[in-house]
This record gives sequence, structure tokens and C-alpha cells, in this order.
Amino acid sequence: MRLPKERIRKLIVLEDNESYYNWLKPLEQVDPRVKVLQHSGYSWETYEVIEELGLLDDVKKQPWEQVHDELHFISHVPTNIMGEQLIAQFFRCIPDRQWLYKFGRMPMSIILGAWMWKRISAPPATSERCKVSVVAEATSAFTSSLPPSSLLPYDAHFHPVFTRESRQSKPELRRNGSPLVSINMLPFAKQVIEQGALDKWDFCLRRLFVLKSTAIGKAIGSLAPGSTTLIKYLSDDSLPSEERLDLKKQINKLTVKDWALVLAAFEKWPFAPEDLLISDAFTVDREQGKRF
Repeated sequence: MRLPKERIRKLIVLEDNESYYNWLKPLEQVDPRVKVLQHSGYSWETYEVIEELGLLDDVKKQPWEQVHDELHFISHVPTNIMGEQLIAQFFRCIPDRQWLYKFGRMPMSIILGAWMWKRISAPPATSERCKVSVVAEATSAFTSSLPPSSLLPYDAHFHPVFTRESRQSKPELRRNGSPLVSINMLPFAKQVIEQGALDKWDFCLRRLFVLKSTAIGKAIGSLAPGSTTLIKYLSDDSLPSEERLDLKKQINKLTVKDWALVLAAFEKWPFAPEDLLISDAFTVDREQGKRF
């Protein structure tokens, strides 16, 4: 609120906890730029409400090639499974330009648990490397925006403060009191995951990461009946070297470029399964407009 109007034209605050909301709502009287809504930031339906209220009417869609200069999303993500699902969906929305990304290449600033950040930023060949790591690396540039030490100690910067006894008795509270990380995210102008291809990436990543310590040449057969056929699309001697994949490479050692080759082979396969649906509670909640 100390920033001039030239820097911040409008500040939309989402808070569904009544205790916090009652303290935040008076800020609207202090600064007309502030709009406080008693809605959860963890519900897709909330963003529909924001648009219905006309709060984004003055936000113009901008070319994807440029960074959006009128829209910035800031969030403190819960340090739990729901928070990890939320972060994963932020990345998943990028290739098809869904959610707020429909307005353009929107930057984001997020506070999240260090353990979650470790999974998101995990490079190939590390034990933390997972599906989320690959999708994050494929869609966005992300960097730490503050030294982690600046967010410590937890009790001096965040609320509510937890007692030592409650943290010891409840695993989720032990995580809440764990180190936090502040990061900036910005979608790439050129996306590796093409529009409309997310379901195929999702399918292949989930199927293959179950066998993360297995060589891709052996694991590829787990995609679907007959999927060993993809080996010829990945290793044929007639292919240029940059289009061939080392079949001895373990799943968790594959780079984003390697995964792009796997997906290109999957695209070429005439008998690839058409039903790629894998149960995802978040997706169901999104369709129903519920909290995710």
C-alpha cells in the first residue's frame, strides 16, 4: 500500500477465514485501490467471481511473447499436500494458457515450503526429481527471490504461531513450522509442451515415473500394450543424433529435452491409447468449482 499508484493500480486480496477477513476488510477504507473478498484463493470458482465483479475488466490480454505488465499473482501456498497440488496446477495451466494465464504471460511470486521447493526445482538424477519437477522446468523460469534466512525464524514472520507440543504431535504442523522459500515464477515465451498436448505429457510422466530407477528402454513398455514400438522412434539409426535417446538412461535422469523426444515418439505412434485420463482429484474439483 506504500507503493505509488504508478506501481500498483489495484490490489485484490482473497481471504475466506472470517477472523482474518474482518481485520483486512477495513483496508478498503484506507486505500481505494484495495478490494478484499471473502473467498478462498484455493478455489477456481473464486476467480470466476472476481471476473463477474468486473475487477479484471481493465486488465488487457497481452501477447504471450511479452511479460504481462499489468497482472501479478502473489500467494503464500499451504505447506501440505493441497499446497503441492496447487503449485502443480499453476504450472499445468501454463501450456494451454488457462486460468489467469489467459490474459498473457503473468509473473508470479510465491512463498512455499522448502521441501516443496526442493521437489519443484529438482534437477535430473536426484531423488526428488518427479513429474512436477519436469512440468515446472518445461514451462517456467523460477528463482529464489529472497535469501531463505530472511524468512526465519518462522514465528517472527508468520501467523499463526504453533506451540512446540502441537508441532511434535501433528506432522502437518511440523511442516508449517519448517523453513519457507520465496520464489518468482515466469512462464517461458516458447513452451516445450505445446497447446493441447498436456494430457499426453501427463499420461507419459505419471506412467513412467512409477519406474523412475528403470532405464527408459525397459520402462517404455509400461505406457500401454504394444508401446515397446516407441523404441524405434527413439533410437533408429536413421534419426539425427539430436533426435535419438539413450535407452539406458534412467527415468529420473531424463532432461526436459529427453522427455520431449519421448512425447514426440508417443505422438507418432498410430496405436497410442486415446483414453489418457488418470484420476486427478484436483481436476475434478476444478470442474466442479470446488476448493482444490
